[in-house]
Amino acid sequence: MTQPHDHDGGLTADLKAILARRSVLAGLGVMGAGIAVYAVLGTRGEATVTGQGPDGAICVADPVETNGPFPADGTNAKDGQTVNVLTESGVVRQDIRPSFAGQTPVAEGVAMDMVIRLVSVSGACAPLAGHAVYVWQCDAAGQYSIYNAADRNYLRGVGITDATGEVRFTSIVPACYDGRWPHVHFEVFASAEAAVSGDDSLLISQFALPQDMVAAVYASDARYAGSVENLADVSLAGDMVFGDNTPEQIAVQTLTVTGDPAAGYVASGLIGIL
Repeated sequence: MTQPHDHDGGLTADLKAILARRSVLAGLGVMGAGIAVYAVLGTRGEATVTGQGPDGAICVADPVETNGPFPADGTNAKDGQTVNVLTESGVVRQDIRPSFAGQTPVAEGVAMDMVIRLVSVSGACAPLAGHAVYVWQCDAAGQYSIYNAADRNYLRGVGITDATGEVRFTSIVPACYDGRWPHVHFEVFASAEAAVSGDDSLLISQFALPQDMVAAVYASDARYAGSVENLADVSLAGDMVFGDNTPEQIAVQTLTVTGDPAAGYVASGLIGIL
């Protein structure tokens, strides 16, 4: 697993080093493939936007969701100070369990490796390389670093998609806190530079965790004791974020997982942007 590194030059310097070692494909396209984009209204009037790849495979655009009260992406403040981890050295990393930039606490919980692939729905489902994906989530106690605990900034990190549009993170299974289905937030930027310069993101949305997976984790691990009762009181269909989406949107937002509480999980997801 990739460990966080502290540098003196900040995130901009980190990105220069990373991108110098990475071959980023410019102008990704599919030769000879037409672009097909479809919008289908769901039963409650929401539009499911899909694209079709050259092989006939369908990709679904993720709906825009709230970034919530704890994004630490420069859009809100804590104690009167703007919070933005995207400018912190060490935020570009695969393993988001440790804190970084001089802080030391490490998030404990059942391990979860996330494998996320980014595609262009309006570009024949082609993979998108060189994009920055920022993820953040609560810990096993349902707390968000920085906001609920000032001495830690774990479970936050940025990854840069490779030539296949893929990015990986090592994290933990998030808790279920009162009133929300277990989830992971994410934000997509057009480039690594855009993530640190204050440019608007291309998409803000959330991933949901499968019920069988989280129920097994919460029932078997005492670190998630508070999540058992909370999970019993919520449902994915009734969630304030996911509940008003179409079945197709909820399907693409729900991570596919393999594993068990003892060995940990691998969670796979697809992010479709227009």
